[in-house]
Amino acid sequence: MKVVVLGAGAVGAYYGGQLARAGHEVTCFARGATLAALRERGLEIRTPEGTFQARVTATDRVEALGSADFALLAVKSYSLEGIAPVVRHCAQQGTAIVPLLNGVETAERLAQLGVPPAAVVGGLTTIGAVRIAPGVVERRGPLQIVIVGEFDGRITERAGRIAAALRDAGVDARASDHIRVELWQKFVFIAALAAACGLARSAVGPLRAHRLGRRLLERAVAEVVAVARARGIALPDNEAARVLALIDGLPGAMKPSFLVDLEAGGPTELDILSGAVARFAEEARVATPIHDTATVALDVSNRNLIETFTNR
Repeated sequence: MKVVVLGAGAVGAYYGGQLARAGHEVTCFARGATLAALRERGLEIRTPEGTFQARVTATDRVEALGSADFALLAVKSYSLEGIAPVVRHCAQQGTAIVPLLNGVETAERLAQLGVPPAAVVGGLTTIGAVRIAPGVVERRGPLQIVIVGEFDGRITERAGRIAAALRDAGVDARASDHIRVELWQKFVFIAALAAACGLARSAVGPLRAHRLGRRLLERAVAEVVAVARARGIALPDNEAARVLALIDGLPGAMKPSFLVDLEAGGPTELDILSGAVARFAEEARVATPIHDTATVALDVSNRNLIETFTNR
């Protein structure tokens, strides 16, 4: 299959490399040092099972992106507007767009940016991937999960083919008939963990072990579950308990990417995590004091950092 990767950072480069190694024709849209590295050396993918090199086509020219079977959109949420013209071009070529961004608003944001909704296939990923250097990515841990699905609940041929291509590349991938619910299930987990760890400036272990830290995690989870239900998302009855069990199973030293970005002094995805929870809660008249606090405490500095990052 022909695959385009939009955003050759940790997630995009990892899945692009796996697809290329499996024999798929992969083109990465990249700029700067990443573009130079991909042209010179290709991708280097490091995993617990070993390291491999994968040759891909790399370009920074939108017009060089022809029709493909699908495009993996794997940028940070605050970079979505910047790459929107490229996404629109791919959609106009008949390419299915599979966003692997955090949050639950990506499809709506893409529509607002001029991407036809019919071109977008819902997607989410669970993976511990780190960008070591331009074109060099390391997967840490066993998880490499991708779930795709149509927002109307149909299992279409294109969703099935996308999942099959990823499985062929060694990824734990499947097509879902309830992708919106699955996006929210991931959102409950990442938004709650980001808020609690971000407010405490702590890895999950010390926070989990502290009596009040545990309460903070529980309340952060409960708030997102309440917002989801107020918005008509049919989460399972045991959703809060399920998410807390996932958090309890995390390594103590684990830090959510939100906290890693926060500690690095760079922009974060606050707007589509606690910021989104707070916005949804206001619309639904649901109380979310934990996420409101996280948003207020971190919002001003984050907006300044995003403005600096996007204007570089």
